[in-house]
Amino acid sequence: MTHICMLAAENDVIPGGKVGGIGDVLRDIPRALAGQGVSVTVIIPAYGAFHRLPGAILAGVCTAVYRGRPERVEFHELFAERDPGVRYLVAHHPLFAAGGAGRVYCDDDGGQPFATDANKFALFSVAALRAIKEGIVDDIDILHLHDWHTGLAAALLRFDPEYQALKPLKTVFSIHNLALQGIRPFTDNSSSLQAWFPHLHFDPDELADPRWPHCVNPMACAIRLSDVVHTVSPTYAREIVQPNDPTRGFHGGEGLEADLQRAASQGRLIGIINGIDYEAEAGKRLDWSAFTRHAGDELLSLMSRRQNLRPIDYVAHQRLSRWQHQTRPAHIITGVGRLTDQKMALMLQPLPDGRIPLDVMLDSLQGRGLLLLLGSGDATLEQICQTIAGRHTHFVFLNQYSERLSNLLFSNGDLFLMPSSFEPCGISQMLAMRQGQPCLAHAVGGLCDTINDEVDGFLFAGESLAAQSTQMLKRLDTVLLMREKLPDTFCTIAAHAKSQRFAWHDSAARYISELYS
Repeated sequence: MTHICMLAAENDVIPGGKVGGIGDVLRDIPRALAGQGVSVTVIIPAYGAFHRLPGAILAGVCTAVYRGRPERVEFHELFAERDPGVRYLVAHHPLFAAGGAGRVYCDDDGGQPFATDANKFALFSVAALRAIKEGIVDDIDILHLHDWHTGLAAALLRFDPEYQALKPLKTVFSIHNLALQGIRPFTDNSSSLQAWFPHLHFDPDELADPRWPHCVNPMACAIRLSDVVHTVSPTYAREIVQPNDPTRGFHGGEGLEADLQRAASQGRLIGIINGIDYEAEAGKRLDWSAFTRHAGDELLSLMSRRQNLRPIDYVAHQRLSRWQHQTRPAHIITGVGRLTDQKMALMLQPLPDGRIPLDVMLDSLQGRGLLLLLGSGDATLEQICQTIAGRHTHFVFLNQYSERLSNLLFSNGDLFLMPSSFEPCGISQMLAMRQGQPCLAHAVGGLCDTINDEVDGFLFAGESLAAQSTQMLKRLDTVLLMREKLPDTFCTIAAHAKSQRFAWHDSAARYISELYS
């Protein structure tokens, strides 16, 4: 039986182990692979908390050399025998809790980006290799690395004599977020390759960032040194071999396009779409009063857990309460996601005439519909959304992260907005489609691979940021008119959306045949 060992920063099997979409993937793909006869071990850091979860078992202890000193790292197994064929391990060391117990990522100031996280993931990478070498994780055939956090493992396999015995392992590297690369100096910094591994002799050309040759780029390391490079959709794999082009509003290789072009020319770059779980419990479509009541109750529950009442939460709760006693609007537009430039630029970047697209959208919805947006993230973007919500009573801005609210919106909206500037795969559009809610999305990355225009959803595109925002607004008006004038046509599109299947079983079969063979 083939044994895969996956190293990652997140795993949503573990309570608190998810921040973004990579956590969903590490939750689902191991089970799907195990269902097809593959054995999988998944390792993430314990972040000072997960090794204390009920039922955790100490699986082994290793000593890894980090900063020239031996460091004791414990590996604890969670949920033993819960998922046949899958083993879940967490690595415990005090450094992994640098941001506080249970916190996955740290936010360093602008002068030292990635410094704290790079320190802890450097130790995590070498400790995981040590655990494999010492048999805590034994008899593995393939080492599968995920995102920049584990990229240094590829560098250590290539250049550290301590791990030469592991060089026969096939290595696979998955890119989930190419924009984050973990770049740090080679030397002269407490968070640098020299500081972490002073004994390491290496070829700088294999590890250096192409733009800043005095820096190590863990993402680039893994792209160059892994046997297979995997992206989470076929279209994204084609996009990232091209350079970024801000004038076109195009996001490509984020500075690593030459490395990715080389991987593609060597047949090492493969795009496989992610999946979702169709057996998981999904939300139900509710009548309008029940929907607004459940959403208000969940928001109130979230508010009660905060020390201070935020005005934006009070406004959102009041609006849900008022809408509960009104007739359901003709159009319920929904959006769910982190508030980042990637997700929100096309909604918030001013148009050439100075207007903000979200304002224009809400003006168009006046008297016709309601927009419910669930998300948190960048403080500046949160403030902009809060200000816009103050101008439009038919905009409910839910400045939260909540699975329950997410499910309510996926299940009860008429049209789901996903205007990402780039999208490696995207999961929200699949979850909305699963519930019969078509999507209006930017024709990029995995959105192109999951949405067929005017068959099971709607796509827009443009040759500049302003053109993309303008086309989004025009397309929204067209879709709303379709719902009003041609409801049977829209219902057919919604039915097609609901019938689409992006099953992990199919993705796992391609992992086995294309990544692991």
